[in-house]
Amino acid sequence: MLALRLTRSAHPAVQARRLLVAAASAATGFLLLSTLGHALAHPEASAGSLLRLAWCTVPLATTVHLALAVARTDPGTRPRPGLAAIGLGPARLMAVSATTTALSTLLGSMLALLLFLHLRGDLTGMPFDGAATDFLAADHPLPLPAALTLLSLVPATASVAVAVSLCPRDTLVAARSAAGFLAARPSRQPAGSRTPGAAQDSAPHPPAPTDGTEEPPDHLPDPTALPWGAALLATGLAVEGYASRTSTAAALPLPTGLPTAPTAVLLGWTLTAIGLALAGPGLTHLCGRLLQTARPGALRLLAGRGLMQEAARIGRPLGVVCAVASGAYAVAALYDPADPSSGPLTTLGAAVVACCTVATLLTTAVEARQARADTTAALLRLGAPSKTLRIAAALRTGALLSLFVPLTLMVAELASLPLAH
Repeated sequence: MLALRLTRSAHPAVQARRLLVAAASAATGFLLLSTLGHALAHPEASAGSLLRLAWCTVPLATTVHLALAVARTDPGTRPRPGLAAIGLGPARLMAVSATTTALSTLLGSMLALLLFLHLRGDLTGMPFDGAATDFLAADHPLPLPAALTLLSLVPATASVAVAVSLCPRDTLVAARSAAGFLAARPSRQPAGSRTPGAAQDSAPHPPAPTDGTEEPPDHLPDPTALPWGAALLATGLAVEGYASRTSTAAALPLPTGLPTAPTAVLLGWTLTAIGLALAGPGLTHLCGRLLQTARPGALRLLAGRGLMQEAARIGRPLGVVCAVASGAYAVAALYDPADPSSGPLTTLGAAVVACCTVATLLTTAVEARQARADTTAALLRLGAPSKTLRIAAALRTGALLSLFVPLTLMVAELASLPLAH
């Protein structure tokens, strides 16, 4: 009930982000239901149906990533003074945020089911003169348990991801402190066997209660993430180059108008995507440091410190966007519009992945702006002109574009070489 009240009374911008999560969930749920329809219509091609289901993990992952970013920027589930006194501590607010995410994704899943049933003709008759019967299996009865199981993947995965990500870190620390306090309690001994002050000195102090209103420490990127990301990126490119030289490699069809690719090439693409996502925070931190080199002024210092402060927050979504952009560039270079294998489901899946990654980056930028709202207000109170803050924001954007755009183009060119030859 509390989650419903917070959802209903939220700001219109927050409601728009939740509707965006619902739309992404609806599109992903429709793709999952389409794999079920293909399996019903083609029972002899079970391998192809499993392959379609495996390709649905990409839009599923991007939808969960978007839901997690939206949950982080939700002001209604942020710890505030006084909430812990009425029983709304960090753990309870985490449960409310997970419930809100589940409601948004469930709405999208129900919309996907209604659209799927409508296109099958189960509600108002067959639309579009039955043009979509190939992947809808309109002449076969729909197994409702299987459909509901597929539709529950997005809500369950998104809510669990939000709960794990927003779980208060001090809960485990408090539990360990309480266990240590109980283990260190002095045993019952005769009154004369210890001094009066010994018991007070030996007994540890219980953990001080907190209401979760204190500000979290500065989030800095993991110093080992950049080397690991670079290593995975280089390994993925090496695997792709090796697979392009072997003619006996096992082939795996792509869900687009691209030619059949070796499985090793797809493994290389996966490694490069993970490497870009891991290296994103470190590269963003590096951009902030480069902005402050060679006798910087106030503007470059402000922009560089801002990038270093927000590197861990916006770096990973930026790396994911670069991975998706490099894949889109490679697909666009090798796309064959005359190939009949590219259909509306391929376009829908690509649109879901692209829109979710861009929306996640924009949502994370909104979260970063909310995090530095106090700093911006303090600078304005000290007399800093708003034009200076806008120029600093433009410097941050330009520094990120000057590093990530050439990197994306280079990775895209190297990723498209195995399929081009």
